[in-house]
Formats: sequence, C-alpha cells, structure tokens
Amino acid sequence: MHHNYTSKLAYKSSQMKNLDIRIAGKYQLQRRIGGGGFGDVYIGTSLDTGEEVAIKLEYVYEGPPLLEAEADVYRLLAGGVGIPRVHDYLFECEYNVMVFDLLGPSLEDLFNFCDRRFSLKTVLMLADQLLYRLEFIHSKNIIHRDIKPENFLMGTGRYGNQVFVTDLGLATERRAIQIKTDPTGASKRHLIGTARFASINGHLGILQDRCDDLESLGYMLLYFLRGSLPWQGLTAKDHAQKEDLVLEKKKTISTKDLCRDLPREFETYFDHIRSLEFDETPAYAYLRKIFLNLFAREGFERDNVFDWTILKYLMAHDEEKSCEKSR
Repeated sequence: MHHNYTSKLAYKSSQMKNLDIRIAGKYQLQRRIGGGGFGDVYIGTSLDTGEEVAIKLEYVYEGPPLLEAEADVYRLLAGGVGIPRVHDYLFECEYNVMVFDLLGPSLEDLFNFCDRRFSLKTVLMLADQLLYRLEFIHSKNIIHRDIKPENFLMGTGRYGNQVFVTDLGLATERRAIQIKTDPTGASKRHLIGTARFASINGHLGILQDRCDDLESLGYMLLYFLRGSLPWQGLTAKDHAQKEDLVLEKKKTISTKDLCRDLPREFETYFDHIRSLEFDETPAYAYLRKIFLNLFAREGFERDNVFDWTILKYLMAHDEEKSCEKSR
C-alpha cells in the first residue's frame, strides 16, 4: 500500500470522527468499526429505512479503485448463503463508498473472546459451513486469496449462527486456462494474502487456485484448535526473513507433524489438498463428509451451540445472579 495514501486515509478518518456526515443524502455515518487493506469500515444508518448498515470508504488516490472491484465480486456472488448483500456503490467527497449488510463479530474476535481456543465441536461446525462457502465461491470462478479469521463474520439476528465471507479485496477470477508461473519463486516474490494463513503459492506470489483457499482454510482450523501454528514465533532479523522462514516451514513440514495430536481427519484433509493437481477440482463433499463423520463419532449434537454461545449464556447468567444479590 502506498504510504502517502495510508497517511491521507488516516488523516481523513480523523477529520471525519466528530462530524455529522451524510453520504449522498441517503446514509448517516456513525462510528468506525474496522479497516481492511485499502479502506475503513463504519457503521451507518439508511436515512430511508432506519436500517443499520456497514459502510466501507476508500479514499480516492492515483491508482485503480480497488473497492469497485470488491463490490463487483460481491455482486457476482449475490444470493449465495453467507454472502453479504451490497446495498449501494457511490462516490462522495473524494471517497468511493460501498454500503453492505452489517454483520456480527469476526471469528478472530470470537476466538479472543473464548481465550484463543475453540473446542473440536465448534471447529467442526465452522469447517462444514466454510467448506460450503468456498465451494460456492469457487463455483463462480472466484478465488478468495485471503482466508483468515478476521475475514469471516457471524451474522446477526436470525442469521446469528451463519458464517459470512467478507473482505474480497484480494479475490481474483480463475482463468479459463490456468498458467502456473515459475513455482521455484526464482523471480522477485510478493506475498499475496496474510503470512500466517497464506498458501505456499500465496507466499510465492504466483497464480492461486481453489486448492490454495482450502490450504489456508486448513491452517485456520488448526489455529483454532491449537491457539497457534508451527510457524508462529519464529525469530528473524526482519520482516522479509520472517516470511522466508514461514514459507520454508510450510514447505517442509509433513502433514503428520502439522496435525500431530489432532484427530486423523485433519491429516486426511491436508493429504487431499496436497494430492491435488494445481487446477484440479477439490472433493468438497468428501472433505465435509470426513469432518461430519468425526462429528458423529464424537457424539456431538448439531444444535448450533458454539463455544461463544455457551460463554455468552454463562456471562448473562452470572450478571443476572449478581443483579439479584444486589437487590
């Protein structure tokens, strides 16, 4: 990202904090709730309906409008389960603006809320939904390329148990004929995605396909079960060396070591991903089935009770009891 652009965006955001801002006379901007690689996300209100929405702002600068490409991907995926709806795409006072569904907390937020460890039951319920999401996205010839816990949000209200896919800013179309460039990474590498969860191809900055999204998803599931990944905490002299060490670890670790002390199904998952030819279609149903079989074998109930559901219930229950005591 251009440093100049980042500082401009930070300056503009600070300017906007205390102002009564309306966008195109249709939306009232409220508070900032987050930011992606190229924009800030705010809660806003539709002045027509009073409905709360999410509003992503991209400050216009010399370069391609990335937010418009992201809005196009959302439109392409419109109607899919777990895909936020884009309400509007506008231009207002030096900003490109995308208005979309307001969602709940991210999986990273909930992971922190649950003391950075999810139970096997929660991870398997998430895996089932996430495999469906990726299968749908891939069926539309889109590769996400930035699978990480921050980019999956739970819904709200009646969609409270549904996982939504967000931050499609790095998403790209699958080519009709895939050409895999130099796999040795001999040319200058450029990481696409987030180092912790990126696939090996993501580290090499070369063309990614469906297997890469599934590789990143696998790393995310292990992270949820263990609290960290084998390449976290590696010491390096700088950021570039750290990335090199992470890549080396991912390339050399066996599926057996990667999934050590976890149910065999996780090793089976990675074995399948690693067995795929670059542009081969993953066996999504097979991967869901191995996790569903594990779910059944463990005697878990398909009741949509996640770790955070229990924690929130217990916290509310404790609050109730302390209120009774103080009466």
